[in-house]
Amino acid sequence: MDELLRNPVFVSHAVAAAASVSLGTTLTYPFDTIKTLIQVGATSSKQLTTTQVLGRVQSLSSYSGLYRGFTWLTLGRVTSIGARFGIYEILTSYYKDGRIDNNVYVTEALLAGMAAGIVESFLNSPFEMIKLRKQVTAAIPISSSSSNSATKHMVTPLISRLLPGFVPDKVALDRTVSLLSVLSSKNHNMANALRNYPWTITGSGKPPSATDIKRPIDIIKLEGLRAMWRGLRGGIARDSLFGGIFFGSWQFLHLAMLDWKAVGMDPPPEANDEIGPLSPFAVSLAAGFSGSLAGAVSHGFDTSRTRSQCIVLPRYLAMERAFLKWKRPGNWFERLTGFHPADRKVLSRGVSLRTARCGLASFIIVGSYFLSVEHLLSKL
Repeated sequence: MDELLRNPVFVSHAVAAAASVSLGTTLTYPFDTIKTLIQVGATSSKQLTTTQVLGRVQSLSSYSGLYRGFTWLTLGRVTSIGARFGIYEILTSYYKDGRIDNNVYVTEALLAGMAAGIVESFLNSPFEMIKLRKQVTAAIPISSSSSNSATKHMVTPLISRLLPGFVPDKVALDRTVSLLSVLSSKNHNMANALRNYPWTITGSGKPPSATDIKRPIDIIKLEGLRAMWRGLRGGIARDSLFGGIFFGSWQFLHLAMLDWKAVGMDPPPEANDEIGPLSPFAVSLAAGFSGSLAGAVSHGFDTSRTRSQCIVLPRYLAMERAFLKWKRPGNWFERLTGFHPADRKVLSRGVSLRTARCGLASFIIVGSYFLSVEHLLSKL
C-alpha cells in the first residue's frame, strides 16, 4: 500500500477520479434533490411537478436547499463509484487474461457491472440514508414542538426520553396506566415505570417525521445501526441492474466505435489494440448515453428504496414485527427486491430527472477524468 501511495501515476489517477466524481455530483445534485422530493411526495392520485417542488423549496429554504445533504452524498459516491469501477476492472482483467485481442465481451461487462453494483450499494447505503433525510427537510417545515416544550417546562431528563417531535401527554399516560392497572404486576409504581417508554408518554404510536431524524446519531439511537442499510434489497437490485446495463451498453458502444474507426484501414487490424485509442469526447458521450439508459431502466427500484428510507421505523416497532413474525406484503418478487405494494403506481415518478442526472453525471465524470489525468500526467 505504501508503494502505491508513493507511485505518482497511481496518485494522479486517484486524485483525478475523486475530483471528477465530486464535480459530477456538484453539477447534478439539484436534479437528485428534485427527483427525491417528487418520489417521496408522490401518491397514486397526486403527481408533483418540478415547478411545484422548486416553489416549495424556494419558499421554505431558498434555492440553497437544493444542496441539502450534498457533502454526505459526495463522500459516499467517491467511495462507492471508486469501488464500482475498481471491481469492474479487476473482474474484466480476469476475463481478458490470455486473450490475444485483449477484448471484453458485452455479456462479460454486464456480469462484471452487476457484481460491482452490489458492492457499490452496500458502501453507499449509509451516506444515501443521511442524504435523503436532509433533502426532505428542504421541502418540509421542521417541527419545533419538542424544543419549545423543553424550553418552557425545563424537564430535560423527561424530554430526552421522548420520541423526537413529540411532547408529554399526561392524559394519554393516565389512560395507559388505567388500562394496565387491571393486570397483575410486581411493579407497584407503574406510572414511573412507563415513563421509560417514550411512546406511552407521547400518547401516539405514530413514528416521528423524517425531518426530525436526520442526523446519523439520531438515526442510530432511535432506529438502530441496521437502519443505515434500510432498503438494501432495493438498493442492490437498483445498483446491480444499473451497473450491468451501464457497463454492458458502454462496452457495446465502445466496440461499435472501434469497428467504425477500423473501416478503411489498410491493412485491416487483427486486434483492437492495433486500431488505436478513441477520442475522449466520444467515450464520454457513450458513457453519458449508457448512464441515461441504465438510470431509466433501474428507476423503479430507486423509487422504492427512496420511499423506504424516508420512513422512520423505531427499534421498538421493529422488535414488535419480529416478535409477531410479520411478513413483508406483496408477491415473491416484491418481497425479494424490497418493493411495497402501495408504491406500484408511483414507481415511474421522477424518471426523466433521474435519466438526465445519470446521463449528465456519467458524461461529466468520464470526461473530466480523462482531462484531469492528462493534465496531471503531463506534469510528471
